[in-house]
Amino acid sequence: MIRVELVKLLRGRRTWLYIALLCALPTLVAVLLASTGIAPPPGRGGPQAFLSAVLSNGQIYPAAALAMVLPIFLPITVAVVAGDSIAGEANTGTLRYLLVRPVSRTRLLVAKLVAVAAFVLLAVAAVTVTGYLVGVAAFGTGQTALDQPGTVTSLSGVRLTQAELALRLAGTIGYISLSMVAVGAIALLLSTFTDSALAAALGALAVIVTSAVLTPLDAAAAIAPYLPTFRWLAWVDFFRDPIFWRDIRRGTLLQLGYVAVCFGAAWANFTTCDVTS
Repeated sequence: MIRVELVKLLRGRRTWLYIALLCALPTLVAVLLASTGIAPPPGRGGPQAFLSAVLSNGQIYPAAALAMVLPIFLPITVAVVAGDSIAGEANTGTLRYLLVRPVSRTRLLVAKLVAVAAFVLLAVAAVTVTGYLVGVAAFGTGQTALDQPGTVTSLSGVRLTQAELALRLAGTIGYISLSMVAVGAIALLLSTFTDSALAAALGALAVIVTSAVLTPLDAAAAIAPYLPTFRWLAWVDFFRDPIFWRDIRRGTLLQLGYVAVCFGAAWANFTTCDVTS
């Protein structure tokens, strides 16, 4: 069943359209930066922390590309894909026929979550690779006669080798992917309650937007550490030297908790509900 869902994912035109749109934004920004030479001043957070450095070294641009798509575009895409997983099948009338086959509801739900996770990993990796290729093509590697070959400056000012940069990018891909799988698990849960894929996607986005609004509020300080978006940007600590592991570890546990709780709730509902479509 997992293989069927993965093949369906890879053969779907929408999958590659979504990924192409995600990669288009950092490509456009790179073109604008390269043509104007105007980058945000250093000392800011978010993508600006990396964009201020890419003019001198394009190897850091993958981090900026990920920071661009993370707050809005990537969660929207994941919510749409995950929201369609069960509700889309019900809306088209194929869910009942899937369950007629000798496939348990648990296996189907696991296959759907694996497909969502595969899409997330594929999308995040595609943005990272595109960011690196576009960044190096637009801004070069920034090497001077005094630099060691193949090095890049971290946010702490320490020079990183390409191997170290690759490991930190791999950690970033894993962390962001896990955060987006948590978004997918929320959408998957809502997808088991409705026949409308749009409703499931909008419900998941409502949760994410509410979390983003509450996180900076002092009045919500007591619940902020438990909100899904609270440590989304902890991956930036991969680009410090030494790496700040505290928020990364806490963020990982938080996202794993959301995946486990939401998938468990989705399983409890899906395995007991009546499927009529």
